[in-house]
Amino acid sequence: MSSPEIRNPGGHDLIPVVLDQMQDAVIVADRSGVIRVWNRGAEIIFGFDASEAIGADLDLIVPERFRQQHNEGYRRTIASGHLRTHGRLLTTRANHKYGSQLYVEFSFGLIKDPAGQVTGLFAVGRDVTARHLAEVAARVSAAKSADAAHS
Repeated sequence: MSSPEIRNPGGHDLIPVVLDQMQDAVIVADRSGVIRVWNRGAEIIFGFDASEAIGADLDLIVPERFRQQHNEGYRRTIASGHLRTHGRLLTTRANHKYGSQLYVEFSFGLIKDPAGQVTGLFAVGRDVTARHLAEVAARVSAAKSADAAHS
């Protein structure tokens, strides 16, 4: 399936404009896991400028304790051409440039060449740290209330 170029009335391609103004992160990595696209939303969420991220490995934002699992899954996805998370959002941990840990909700897609070979992967992500921490706090509070009621 291909889509036509999206142009504004002045004839300019709108895709770069949309990517630049999105608040969600858009990240594209090649077969080796090297970042090739990093939009303004990714800069805001992760703290790295595009000049720092483009050309870097995805390990830039993957917490060290998850890197082996992430890299194995990435290689498996590239080789098989199948996404385990297809059609679902995945909430995962990520690193911010200045060391804070984030929870990011990602959707993923494969990028294929005309022959159907996987050439990379894209991810669209949203920072859900505040929501995730509020949900955890609510579960802890509910568990404490339940324990107190049974005491």
